[in-house]
Amino acid sequence: MKKNVHEIEITIEGKKWTDCLDAAFNKKRKDIKLDGFRKGSVPKDIYLKKVGVESLYMDAIDAAVGIAYKEALDKEKLIPVIEPKMDVTNVSKDAVTFKFVIVTKPEIKLGEYKNLGVKKDDNKVSKKELDEEIKALQTRCAEIVPKEKGKAENGDTAVIDFIGYVDGQELEGGKGENYPLELGSNTFIPGFEDAVVGMEIGTEKSVDLRFPENYTENLKNKDVTFKIKLQGLKQRILPEINEEFFKDLGYDDVKTKEEFTKKVETEIKERKAKTIEDKYLNDCLDKAAANMKVDLNDEIIDDEVHHMIHQFEDQLRMQGLNLEQYMEFTGATHEDLHKQMEKEATKRVQYRYLLEEVIEKEKIEVSDKDAKEEVKKLAKEYSMKPEEVETQIGGLEMIKYDLKMRRAMDIIKG
Repeated sequence: MKKNVHEIEITIEGKKWTDCLDAAFNKKRKDIKLDGFRKGSVPKDIYLKKVGVESLYMDAIDAAVGIAYKEALDKEKLIPVIEPKMDVTNVSKDAVTFKFVIVTKPEIKLGEYKNLGVKKDDNKVSKKELDEEIKALQTRCAEIVPKEKGKAENGDTAVIDFIGYVDGQELEGGKGENYPLELGSNTFIPGFEDAVVGMEIGTEKSVDLRFPENYTENLKNKDVTFKIKLQGLKQRILPEINEEFFKDLGYDDVKTKEEFTKKVETEIKERKAKTIEDKYLNDCLDKAAANMKVDLNDEIIDDEVHHMIHQFEDQLRMQGLNLEQYMEFTGATHEDLHKQMEKEATKRVQYRYLLEEVIEKEKIEVSDKDAKEEVKKLAKEYSMKPEEVETQIGGLEMIKYDLKMRRAMDIIKG
């Protein structure tokens, strides 16, 4: 057992346990029916003779566990980092005994966390990036027109009828009429769009494909035959790079192609700046964490994974899904999801402990004034009242903690 895992037994007895039994009886009393008494007016001694004190144990234990847990923490002066495990090892009319397994912060030895020699990526824009961005802007303003002749090509929108068959049966949800498919978008399973490329309007074909390994559980790795008919084609006509195009993009200050290219390059750099800064911070944290010595408990990692799964559930709900639907769609199990998140959970815990140690070593403090200024800043940014921001974040102490963590990050970045 690791040094930061503490097994503690606490017995609640005497008046404390009697009070818990009384509270359990009073909770039940309003629903108790016994002959000769009105509902809710049965005396405790009569109830105990008829039903037995054992009937109160469950509710009494619920009342006692909080008292016992506080005593366990006070006894050993412990600060838990995750929810404890708890067992009832003995219960009687005289006492109840709990065994708590409490996990505290593991021992951490900081290594070098300054002057780490980490290099920040240059914010350069390659010709390929620039060309791709300009092409994307042209595509956004492109005119889509019918393509009367010729064969389907990547970039065209093919209007198709299709129907899929698996094991000789029509595939549920695998049918479409006048479906607009952008060729090259990789919307359908591998091989489908390639099969459409080269077709002429009015022609039909059958293509044998296989669903990929990462598809839904009931279809992955299964053979499928699609019958396809090309009903029509549409193509994008890209605009010329001229003043009219600049105005369509809202670039009123741009007059020449050179100015346009420079503006696009600047916009790409602005987008990349945050990505580069985030990567630099993560690289610094990775190196500082690798220099740190800490033996993480499996329970701490599991707890972080559970937090991440709850966050993931919240994200799914915002998309109108729940976790069960997601797992059904992807074929993943709860265990699969847990395993996928373990690496990121470990990194998060390492980073948190690293930053908390830096805060302590560097004696980083945040005043109430600084915290309130941060609340005002966030309130203005999100058009909220300061008190609403404070409540949502979890109070002033939580804001102070966040500011300390950010200052610790700045120290590590150098």
